Amino acid sequence: MSGSWPATPAPCTGSVRSVVVARADEIAPGERKLVTVGGRSIGVFNVGGEYYALRNRCPHQGGPLCEGFQFAPLQATVPGEPYDRGDDGTIIRCPWHGWEFDVRTGGSWFDPQRMRVRSYPTRVQDGAELDEVELHAETYPARRDGDYVVVEL
Repeated sequence: MSGSWPATPAPCTGSVRSVVVARADEIAPGERKLVTVGGRSIGVFNVGGEYYALRNRCPHQGGPLCEGFQFAPLQATVPGEPYDRGDDGTIIRCPWHGWEFDVRTGGSWFDPQRMRVRSYPTRVQDGAELDEVELHAETYPARRDGDYVVVEL
């Protein structure tokens, strides 16, 4: 098979679906929340009051990326100069093998142009501005079968 790695994804032709995943105050700066949307595990991060979302799947071997250690990178203006700690919590490290990604872009720390994890646009919106469709929770049919409640997936 020829071509560059990773393969360039085909453009999305479907419509964008907005889903409410949390109240803004549920995720404190430097924290994250794992949610499942449409069968996908997604990590939602608060970095200095800005919100970012990444697929919770490391492209290396499928590890739970968003469960890894979140930290600020060390930065220096030129080699050999003193360094300082960068923005709070912009890097997430996969707990399986240590691959690192920028939570703001999904780009890898080692090659952000070629290796990335899927990122999703986020926004904070007032409750009064949300239309009825966005407020519906993902639901599944359920029935009672004797003493047990059974969810139909």
